[in-house]
Amino acid sequence: MADIHIDDFYRDCALIFLRLYSMFPRKGILYVDDISGPDEPDEFGLHSDRFVAGFSAMSWLAEQGYIQYEQAIKQEALDQAVLSQKAFMLLSSRSGLLHDEETIDTQLPDSVMEDSQSNINQLRQALKSRSSIRLKQRIRYLLTL
Repeated sequence: MADIHIDDFYRDCALIFLRLYSMFPRKGILYVDDISGPDEPDEFGLHSDRFVAGFSAMSWLAEQGYIQYEQAIKQEALDQAVLSQKAFMLLSSRSGLLHDEETIDTQLPDSVMEDSQSNINQLRQALKSRSSIRLKQRIRYLLTL
């Protein structure tokens, strides 16, 4: 049986990292809608399981020291969210995880070649590829460092 909720978690983590990296070092509001997609609460005001999972991924990353925030806005956003020093250094450093299909163009300038091998760019490429296996490998790699 496939654990779809774990694949969703990996995708959520990737989107959270990318969103906060694009704002770094500014603090900002991190909306669950931007991570798990829009959601309409039911007649009792409860969000869908998918939406709650997106918020839970944000909270988990904060508990593990990857992101910081000042306060939660209900279960809909994190206010004044920013990458921790640990996450920023991890995402901006060179990746030690390359796949066979990823060839390095040695004709590129060193700065471009180095940037293309950073963890954040490897994460962007994994999301762009739409491969859940590749994305899972990237996030698991990042979370073990």
